[in-house]
Amino acid sequence: MATHVKRAFKYRFYPTDAQAAELSRTFGCVRKVYNMALAARTQAWARQVRVNYNATSAMLTAWKKTGELAYLNEVSSVPLQQALRHLQVAFTNFFAKRTGYPHFKTRKKSRKSAEYTTSAFRYRDGELMLAKMSEPLDIVWSRPLPEGAKPSTVTVSQDAAGRWSVSLLCEDPAVKPLPARDQAVGIDVGLDHLLTLSTGEKIVNPRHERRDRERLARAQRKLSRTARGDGANRARARRKVARIHARIADRRRDYLHKLTTRLVRENQTLVIEDLTVRNMVRNRKMARAISDAAWSEFRSMLEYKAAWYGREVIAVDRWFPSSRLCSNCGTLAEAMPLSVRTWTCGGCGATHDRDVNAGKNLLAAGLAVSVCGAGVRPQRRTPGGQSATKQKASQREP
Repeated sequence: MATHVKRAFKYRFYPTDAQAAELSRTFGCVRKVYNMALAARTQAWARQVRVNYNATSAMLTAWKKTGELAYLNEVSSVPLQQALRHLQVAFTNFFAKRTGYPHFKTRKKSRKSAEYTTSAFRYRDGELMLAKMSEPLDIVWSRPLPEGAKPSTVTVSQDAAGRWSVSLLCEDPAVKPLPARDQAVGIDVGLDHLLTLSTGEKIVNPRHERRDRERLARAQRKLSRTARGDGANRARARRKVARIHARIADRRRDYLHKLTTRLVRENQTLVIEDLTVRNMVRNRKMARAISDAAWSEFRSMLEYKAAWYGREVIAVDRWFPSSRLCSNCGTLAEAMPLSVRTWTCGGCGATHDRDVNAGKNLLAAGLAVSVCGAGVRPQRRTPGGQSATKQKASQREP
């Protein structure tokens, strides 16, 4: 593991009117360049011609010289170049079959952001100055940066609720592998309880969206009554809805951060189930509850924090019958609907809590995978690939 880990430190800031106008122009130019480059690459691909980042960079230089796109010279060139690099990464992921084909950015739905590299900003004595600006950003330093930190990139963004944020990417020497522990845990995700551990502990599901559901419904009804278009009343109603969504997302993210940090600190090996959440939310009866539980976000946090602190995360195949398999004798029960929360094994007579039993089985399967030397193979990142337990089974076949 590398000595230092790069982390992004995100802060709120409050721009002046001039800064807000400059950043809004930059967001628009970034979106325009990204869309034009995507269109050029799509057209070239139809002609069976490969276009890479260098070609689109040359196109950008030519676009700036035209009268129609001369306004691209009014903003910093670095965020525009970074947009082309992001497009190159999107195509790389597409050709590697990790994601779908890149989409065009839209003014209302796409994230408003611009990325600056070291040549386009200056960070000194706690002040951040961006290119094309005459004064530093008014940042609320809610937590200190690592001592002696030198940001390598700065990303400025504005969310749908109108909040401005700046993210500084820098090395954090405080992130180091934790002392090794003998503790291992199996984690079964759910809806009644967010997590059930193989130790028998059940972690409550806060249901953040449900707490603000009535307020959100009122705001959405008010938004639906406003006239469609770009009127001020509709914009205010839309921001109110976005602020409620942001409040829910902030609480959910804070809860998951605290929970995953605790699990990673307490356990050396963490075993989870390789669920396809994208397919599960297609169930209209459970989509809202599954989305509110944020299983995918929980897994992402668990994986990168485990990598930071020298822990191991093992993903067990999604078809492993963790709920129907008796953790005491190994007897496999018949089909078990979700309404069954406790069941008695027909082989040994043991009575199981469905979720605790699943956690114990996941732990046992994960430890078996760990002994065989397999690692985490999330199917959502390698479509068509096999998870660790399925690889182990296939290796035994003649």
